[in-house]
Amino acid sequence: MFKKIALGFFFVFVFFFLLLLSSMIGEAPQRNNMYWGVTFSQKYARDLGLDWQETYLAMFDDLGVKKVRVPIYWDFVEGEEGNYYFEEVDWMFEQALEREIEIIPAIGMRVPRWPECHLPDWAERLEKGQQQEKILQLIEEIVLRYRGNESIVYWQIENEPFLTTFGECPWADKDFLKQEVNLVRSLDPERPILISESGELSTWFKGAQIADTVGTSIYRRTWWHAVGGIYTKIPIRPVHYYRKSQIIDRLFETNVICTELQAEPWGPAPTFIISLEEQEKTMNIDIFRDNIEYAKRTGLSEFYLWGVEWWYWMKTIHEQDEFWEEAKKLFE
Repeated sequence: MFKKIALGFFFVFVFFFLLLLSSMIGEAPQRNNMYWGVTFSQKYARDLGLDWQETYLAMFDDLGVKKVRVPIYWDFVEGEEGNYYFEEVDWMFEQALEREIEIIPAIGMRVPRWPECHLPDWAERLEKGQQQEKILQLIEEIVLRYRGNESIVYWQIENEPFLTTFGECPWADKDFLKQEVNLVRSLDPERPILISESGELSTWFKGAQIADTVGTSIYRRTWWHAVGGIYTKIPIRPVHYYRKSQIIDRLFETNVICTELQAEPWGPAPTFIISLEEQEKTMNIDIFRDNIEYAKRTGLSEFYLWGVEWWYWMKTIHEQDEFWEEAKKLFE
């Protein structure tokens, strides 16, 4: 038994060593067709002090976005147990349908934006099994309500559910994630399932085993809370993502897209609290452009940028429209 365990660790070590080595040499092939979208959170837009509906429409009608990932927050749509409030989500999906925009709804307990897990107050008091029962009921309500909307191209189930070191979440459960996926497949068998994973801290194997498409994040400059907190630039070459995507395709026949491409600051506190000078340490117009060029060299073809609400905040509140105008070039 000890020999088998040791051999297993050896093969894992060799795999990661070879992956690391291959990620440091060569280049990914050039993509002829690239597709760009954004993630939009009406909760985050509100936090920034924006009119979230105005921001949402400007994203389509001025910026020219044609693909959007929309988190559906449990604490927002079921603030009271059993009473669902879908009016705002209805409006967003209707506006997208009118404009022929592609939508990826992100559903479950863990969806985009801090604190990652968005439980209503009443659900926080429940036991894990009771919480899971309520999550399945929520997912069923959402899928049955929106499966007739032709704008939806994927169902994203949870957001980076295996990244247990980040976020404020009561638990993580791979077996329950499979239950969620199976439920959505039974309710809407025609649409593919997307599971997102960390681009830098994951092999993507877990997501690829149960999803049709893996969504990866790409972050270049971050605030690292260890040792008192420091800013870091992640030293990964673009070809790293291509090599991993090829492994996923060959082993699982699963597609890989980028669901979070960093295009806003990542600092020691929420963006709307820290100063613009502090924000510039992880995002300015040169870093923004560099991240776009970096993405083009990853060999992936589809990207959802992270930060459209912040671009609009910079444009309308701080009268700095360079991020908005630079992003517009991608959607022309």
